[in-house]
Amino acid sequence: MALSVKEQTTYWGIVIAIFLVTLWYLGNVILPFVLGGAIAYCLDPVADRLERLGLSRTMSVVLITLVALLIFVLMILLIIPTLISQTGQLINTAPELFRQLQAWLTEKFPDVMDEGSPIRRQLIAIGDMISSRGGELLNGVLTSALSLINVLVLVIVVPVVTFYLLLDWDRMVAQIDALLPRDHAPTLRHLASEIDRTLASFIRGQGLVCLILGTYYAVALMLVGLNFGLVIGAVAGLVTFIPYVGALVGGSLAIGLALFQFWGDWPWIVLVYAIFQAGQFVEGNILTPKLVGSSVGLHPVWLLFALSLFGALFGFVGLLVAVPVAAMIGVLARFGIGQYRASLLYKGREVAEDTIEAPHGDPD
Repeated sequence: MALSVKEQTTYWGIVIAIFLVTLWYLGNVILPFVLGGAIAYCLDPVADRLERLGLSRTMSVVLITLVALLIFVLMILLIIPTLISQTGQLINTAPELFRQLQAWLTEKFPDVMDEGSPIRRQLIAIGDMISSRGGELLNGVLTSALSLINVLVLVIVVPVVTFYLLLDWDRMVAQIDALLPRDHAPTLRHLASEIDRTLASFIRGQGLVCLILGTYYAVALMLVGLNFGLVIGAVAGLVTFIPYVGALVGGSLAIGLALFQFWGDWPWIVLVYAIFQAGQFVEGNILTPKLVGSSVGLHPVWLLFALSLFGALFGFVGLLVAVPVAAMIGVLARFGIGQYRASLLYKGREVAEDTIEAPHGDPD
């Protein structure tokens, strides 16, 4: 006998509850598997493309692994030490930058920055806090990162998990498809394809946009000679997945530092501004339409809410699963709205009566 809708809802609710409890209690334990699964999902289209070119699945995965290993080694040797060094220098230099800002405001706006002014007191308090706690903040961030993401996890466990998941990805998808409830398999496949389309557009496409823009900002700012250009470019690229926020944060930092560094030399300040304007133009007119598309279905506010909620509840693992879960909920919500619009609850009694009476009328 088939299960009723109520019974099916109960069972699936239990499954979802178990999944959330697992995230809650085993977040750090399952972290390498979540990371490995995310990386394998992003690289699966590359492996499929290599298979279509004539390579076997095993050779495709091995080739991808070797290229990824080469990129990782180059980053360790060339980029990450400079990034860490510039981040430390930026935190150590921040008090001096605040003192320069205070002096500039005092010179330009003496009435606002007079003795006892709330703005003056606030700037002094911020500068003292950064001066006394900047190093402590950097050490705390590094310590938390190292305790959360163990070096052995990054270097050994995640690549191994990624390798095997990528090798067996198509087989795992087929096995999951075979376990779908037969009555609902077509609907579930349709929803899964919609979720995959949304994730592919956002994670793969937007991730590539972040990488391209971050590299562009970092290289361009370093060529201009802006101090801490690599850090600012990395930050701007990292938060580009939130529309306008990447350019706003990165542009504010870059132009603010350029004002202090190139004060009086206005062409260089205008050049820093032009770098971010060009980046925004390329992103809005070329990168995002080509790589992401216009029908991703993840509103920025919904995305920020999902990141905040899952990050607060499940920590770093929550941040990793926030976007996929947000995409899944978005697809399910759109499907539910479609079902609601097709139901009698939305159409009302009159539509139902018209549907019933129509066959009894004159066919002509």
